[in-house]
Amino acid sequence: METTSAVTALSALAHEGRLEIFRLLVKAGDPGMAAGDIARATGVLPNTLSNNLGILSAAGLVASRREGRSIIYTAAYDRMRDLLAFLMEDCCAGNAVICAPLAAIASQACGAEGRSC
Repeated sequence: METTSAVTALSALAHEGRLEIFRLLVKAGDPGMAAGDIARATGVLPNTLSNNLGILSAAGLVASRREGRSIIYTAAYDRMRDLLAFLMEDCCAGNAVICAPLAAIASQACGAEGRSC
């Protein structure tokens, strides 16, 4: 991942509401969530939700698909993995002791709900 792409993704997440939406979609997994369900879960007004989803989508962190009359949003796991890899690329000057807890957290998060990370 290039620095510019990382900055765009981090900027999109540097907002309390967008971070909450992104984390909600990460928890939802591959099935994703309809926009109305996201609005109810977060208490965000529809126009604000639409704006926040647009910013997350432009950053490549959220994908959408149409199912009937609903638009279903999902976290873009590939982009999330790329961002995390970029952040940890030169982790701790190669000192595995410092980075090991992060690997353990990632392993637990992926295995806990049957997700493939």
